[in-house]
Amino acid sequence: MPKLYGRSWLDNDAIAAWIFLAPALILLGIFLLWPIAYLFYLSFTAGSFTSTGTSWVGFRNYLRLLLNPDFWQVLANTAYFTIATVIPSLIIPLGLAVLLNRAFALRGLLRSAYFLPSITSLVAAGLGFRWLFQTEGPVNALLSLIGISPTPWLGSTTWAMPILILLSIWKQLGFNMVVFLAGLQTIPISRYEAAELDGANAWQQFWYITLPGLRPTVVFAIVTTVIFTLRSFEQVYVVTGGGPLNSTNILVYYIYQEAFAQFDFGYAAAAATVLLAVTLLLVYLQLQTWGEEV
Repeated sequence: MPKLYGRSWLDNDAIAAWIFLAPALILLGIFLLWPIAYLFYLSFTAGSFTSTGTSWVGFRNYLRLLLNPDFWQVLANTAYFTIATVIPSLIIPLGLAVLLNRAFALRGLLRSAYFLPSITSLVAAGLGFRWLFQTEGPVNALLSLIGISPTPWLGSTTWAMPILILLSIWKQLGFNMVVFLAGLQTIPISRYEAAELDGANAWQQFWYITLPGLRPTVVFAIVTTVIFTLRSFEQVYVVTGGGPLNSTNILVYYIYQEAFAQFDFGYAAAAATVLLAVTLLLVYLQLQTWGEEV
């Protein structure tokens, strides 16, 4: 009889464990494993879900990706968007968490105010940013008061992507701040008291006590922020629509366009498979880099 860790698969404890795990495993299989497997299969086909059906084309969709300059531009846009979003989305909330971890008046109010973006609809926030940065919007109106000519923020290939990055940072700020605040509560106050007795200044306490104590929290924040950024869609859909000149088109929006605007489901599935592979690779590298230390 097969055994697992020296125990039979069919002893009473194992049977009870499988019974309790079964609902979760079934849900994972239906809503996670099966869609991933079907996505992978679909990436080797062409056609649509009409009466004509799909046909097997092998690696043709992946070859089209490699030879398509638009796909490479989208990949470059995604890399730029991810790097420029993740770094500030970690540094700014960490600084805010350190400041708001101290006792002072209105601390609770400030914590709530910084957390509000996390519970705000990204579509509503996107509409707000589009209104703020339109050519005749409030931002240009304020700039004109100090003699700066209006800038077509969302119509500029230079400025449109930074607007999306600013929106994404604003959206992620509150969640990461709360995560870092929770991590700060796990660091014993006695470490700081001992450091003060030894003459350590605020920067030395942060570098040698706070950062090492937050290492597991930082790893969690990096992984979740990278995943949040790579799956970004609403910002592009609401604010820029991938323009101007494809300069803000990132991978998830590109997949949406190919699947539901061009109805090229096989090609879109191949692009989605690439996105899945990139996400898994980045998470794996992050856990390999910091996992043992955590």
